Amino acid sequence: MRIGIIGTGTVGRTLAGKLVSLGHEVTVGSRTKDNTAATTWAEQAGPRGHGGTFADAAAFGELIVNATAGTVSLKALQAAGADALAGKILIDVSNPLVFSPEGEVGLDPVGTDSVGERIQREFPQARVVKALNTMSAPVMVEPGRVPGEHNAFVAGDDPDAKAEVVALLEQFGWPAGSVLDLGDIKGARGMEMLMPFWLRLMGHFGSTDFNYSLRSAG
Repeated sequence: MRIGIIGTGTVGRTLAGKLVSLGHEVTVGSRTKDNTAATTWAEQAGPRGHGGTFADAAAFGELIVNATAGTVSLKALQAAGADALAGKILIDVSNPLVFSPEGEVGLDPVGTDSVGERIQREFPQARVVKALNTMSAPVMVEPGRVPGEHNAFVAGDDPDAKAEVVALLEQFGWPAGSVLDLGDIKGARGMEMLMPFWLRLMGHFGSTDFNYSLRSAG
């Protein structure tokens, strides 16, 4: 599959590397074509890895991943272009983290809205699926870093799109049944609200190699 990744940070490059290792062809997009992170990654990735702009990545990909910071995701995707996103699955991995002058972390939006919902409203022809935002980048692509059974989540309005995302996560090594479907895109609210709690847990464990494991009596 051809996959376009919007964003050149740790999350975007980690996902891109895993996807290339699985045989997919990936273009990592940034604001400018000469972005050092994108060009360096592409040089190291081999013939299936490419760098470019947000618009290049969106035009290239049959499937798109938003791996930008949630507070700038709409601007990045607007630069990518609505026409290039139309009809495509758009996996939103972002978290809208904001920090106070004292270093306290919060979210914007939060509670009654989410980045996932804002993206779906802004790009109604895209098939937005919120996924993978509740864990560290290494665990996203190598769930075995955390021993035992643990969970990932998806939320989105298009059941077929969610099924395709779950299948992609299974390629990453997530066992069948470990990815929980939280319903429509409004489920992104709770998924994003987990991130401040995740940061507290990171401070407790002193590591990012942990994840949520849910048990139900039903």
